[in-house]
Amino acid sequence: MSRKSIEAGPGDLLRPPTFGGLLRRFRDDRRVSREKLAFAAGVSSSYITHLEGGDRAHPTKAVVEALIGYLHRVAPLSDAERRHLFDLAGLSEASAPTVAELCAEITEDMRSGLEVHEPNAAGYLDTRWNVLFCNAPYAAAFPGLVEDVNILRWFFGNEMSKRVMVDWEREAALTVDWLRGLIGQSAGGDWSTELLAELGQYPEFRRMWASGGTAYGRESPQMRLRDIETGEHFSLDVQLFRVDSGSHPGRIQFFLGIRTPQPAPPSIARRAAVNGSHGARSPVNP
Repeated sequence: MSRKSIEAGPGDLLRPPTFGGLLRRFRDDRRVSREKLAFAAGVSSSYITHLEGGDRAHPTKAVVEALIGYLHRVAPLSDAERRHLFDLAGLSEASAPTVAELCAEITEDMRSGLEVHEPNAAGYLDTRWNVLFCNAPYAAAFPGLVEDVNILRWFFGNEMSKRVMVDWEREAALTVDWLRGLIGQSAGGDWSTELLAELGQYPEFRRMWASGGTAYGRESPQMRLRDIETGEHFSLDVQLFRVDSGSHPGRIQFFLGIRTPQPAPPSIARRAAVNGSHGARSPVNP
């Protein structure tokens, strides 16, 4: 598609993008009249004029979907172009992508690239805390999570999480509060209703949800864990980065946990010392 309609001359004042400006560009690129676009979207031509002029900055989702649908039939819009229109209209995506759709965005290069981070835990998660793909150290650090798929499901439905997470109560509460913030950011939707219905069967989730807390990130990057095979305590310094995706921008996160050994809590260390002293034999003098 031609980009001439957004080119600026050397002396022109550059302006931030607007919904109306982008709509006008897409309409002009397709040589569609205001009247034809208005008829297809079920609105008046004067309404299209107001939209493009910036007098109506916040059209409804139904109107935006109708405008996009018609323009896309005339000449395809890319996923990024469709998302940009929704963003400029102040609307969320029409529907949340499924886990399968997001998994399809993880390319072979992205998957093989996780090996570079070993022995640190690395993986791709979506913003609803579903594990899309991870390396072997990540799967080993959180046993059972890959099978459970969703981190909240693992926290509250898999008893192994309490054996692994040294600060289980704090980490679980943080993730619940983070979920509340995420639902607000994405304006809810069917996915949140379905997830809450599933998690509502767990009394501990209901207790934490009832507290009403909200979070948008970690106060400390350190996450303390226990290797249930060896009993070793270690920490992950957690970093999260958003991953660019043409089809679903902002929906995928890259998780990196830098692993460092950590001494066992004092109570466990004392217990181990007592057990060791009871098992020791005093030397026998000749």
